[in-house]
Amino acid sequence: MAVVSLTVRIAALVFAASSLVGPAVAADTLEKIRQTRSITIGNRESARPFSYLDGDKRPVGYSVELCQRVVDSIKRELKLPDLKVNYLTVAGAERIPKLVDGAIDLECGSTTNTRARQEQVDFSYTFFVAGMKILSSDAALTSPQALAGKKVALSKGTTSEKLFAQLRDAEVGTMQLVSFPSNGDALKALQSGQVSAFPQDDVLLQGMLSTIPDAQRYRLGESYLTVEPYGIMVRKGDKALLSLVDRTLAQLYASGEINSIYARWFDSATLKVPMSSLLRDSIMRPSKQAAFALILGHTL
Repeated sequence: MAVVSLTVRIAALVFAASSLVGPAVAADTLEKIRQTRSITIGNRESARPFSYLDGDKRPVGYSVELCQRVVDSIKRELKLPDLKVNYLTVAGAERIPKLVDGAIDLECGSTTNTRARQEQVDFSYTFFVAGMKILSSDAALTSPQALAGKKVALSKGTTSEKLFAQLRDAEVGTMQLVSFPSNGDALKALQSGQVSAFPQDDVLLQGMLSTIPDAQRYRLGESYLTVEPYGIMVRKGDKALLSLVDRTLAQLYASGEINSIYARWFDSATLKVPMSSLLRDSIMRPSKQAAFALILGHTL
């Protein structure tokens, strides 16, 4: 009997430990937060104005502020006013793996809700709608077809990397794709002449251009290649946390408070991005519409 009792106790301890770390955490992150009295938010280094590090290396931005509102909701829900909030800066290619393996509990950046990503994670209501465009110092390079024979910068783990790989393989075989760890690295490659173009979400490109002195050298293509709704990511099947995130966003939308939050990050001396009709519709009628490519035959 003693052996059986010991075995049961060991099994119980293993089960308890597995609920705190690794993929098993997906079942109930709120319970993990209750037990550890802490939450870890995944932020980005340079996804301005959504999630980036300020001069003091603190995570700030539109997405970060929305996640801070979620944290306030968690504090009230769990009655944990002293909840410890940790931040972990993640690159584009590692944001989903870090979420899945439990290193972060929420991903608060500029992540597009796609059907492919929905197989691995769950998304909140849409909080922004972007569209991919091509950035170049050559006004003639405004379409994928114009990039034949050109070097094109792509940020790893992004929808632009996926779409342009499809375009190269199916339509523009001589286009040379060069992947970089981050948007910042891709922009530096464009500035140095290492590449001829950099396709990425329009608002992210505008955010980066707002920080460089020679922004007037560059032009955004007029045509959109995609429609990309952004959402906060949680682990797949994490229903309790996702419900709380959605409730928080819905309350910000219904009260109109989202307008002042939006203005704080998108209406400044260096960056002016009016709220689009697509985003206004998403605020009026919260949804989780997946992204899509505007180029027929291609997917995100």
